[in-house]
Amino acid sequence: MFRKLSAENSLVDFASNDYLGFARSEALFKNIEAETAINECKLGATGSRLLTGNTNYCEALEEFIAHYHQSEAGLIFNSGYDANIGLIASVAKKEDAIIYDALSHASIYDGIRLSKADSFPFNHNDLSHLEERLIHFKNNYKGKSNCFVIVESVYSMDGDFSPLTEMVALCNAYKANLIVDEAHATGIFGKNGEGRVVELNLQNDVFSRVHTFGKALGCHGAIVLGGRELRDYLINFSRSFIYTTALPFHALASIKCAYEFLSQSRDRLLKIRILIGLFKTKIVNENIYCFLDSSSPIQSMIIEGNDHVKKFAALVGKDGFDVRPILSPTVQKGKERIRICLHSFNTEKDIIGLIASLKKNSKLALQIQLAS
Repeated sequence: MFRKLSAENSLVDFASNDYLGFARSEALFKNIEAETAINECKLGATGSRLLTGNTNYCEALEEFIAHYHQSEAGLIFNSGYDANIGLIASVAKKEDAIIYDALSHASIYDGIRLSKADSFPFNHNDLSHLEERLIHFKNNYKGKSNCFVIVESVYSMDGDFSPLTEMVALCNAYKANLIVDEAHATGIFGKNGEGRVVELNLQNDVFSRVHTFGKALGCHGAIVLGGRELRDYLINFSRSFIYTTALPFHALASIKCAYEFLSQSRDRLLKIRILIGLFKTKIVNENIYCFLDSSSPIQSMIIEGNDHVKKFAALVGKDGFDVRPILSPTVQKGKERIRICLHSFNTEKDIIGLIASLKKNSKLALQIQLAS
């Protein structure tokens, strides 16, 4: 279980979160160069945003992104992790309750731990269990107590969707505040990559959303979206915002250019959706049945056991494809997997080659597993 860092390789990328290829886009790189060239700036932000690190550029960018995602306001954080812990730990008080999906990201778990609120997981995407938790809140919490329901719109390990429409209905019925982490939906879902909440026209029914820039947008940072009152509250109470140096100008310029590039990238969105359909069709045609059901770029192949899944990933790597094993306890024991990420820059030939490797090595992996 000892972990080591690995550097880049020359394998076909089926591992990174660079879903639209923005991180390797020469056109976007040139746009960022041009944006930074016309603005006089410091190398670093020089301080937190409450001290010397705030700029008109950053505030205009927040308004631009909020408008893009059809939200009233937004506040930029240095990473998705910072955004989740900063949001959750500050808005949930000791007298409140947090109800969260059991498969939520580690940053959500850590934000919950940092809050003083009571917390209750519900079974993954289980609406009946969620309602049981909401009924418990209604019957046992009185007065000024608030309830926060926290989910991801697209889950980072299973690649499946939250039933957001039904969850909004439940939260409205029980007066709970829904927080949606859109990290793996940003740039991929919605007409122009606005995310699942906008795609489902639920933006007016969600308390807050978190969009990250380090995945499909190919840069770094995150934004918490919500009402102006929420933005003001976070500026005053979110510790991961208050007590950190602000993002440098180059990072902000990269975010701005990535969003502008996204609005012109319908071809990439269409391409990745075609590849998702192709991949799903091919694994069915090749009788590879150990995949979780997913309509996102994240496709997970269950291979039980940490040793087995690591060996399997190494075999596929020898065939020229970069896939990564996800081990327990990151995922539940017995649910270890190969996590495959599809990208707009992958070709049909890449897909066919990967699936041939998966099929060939799955037979070998089964032999290894039986032998052990």
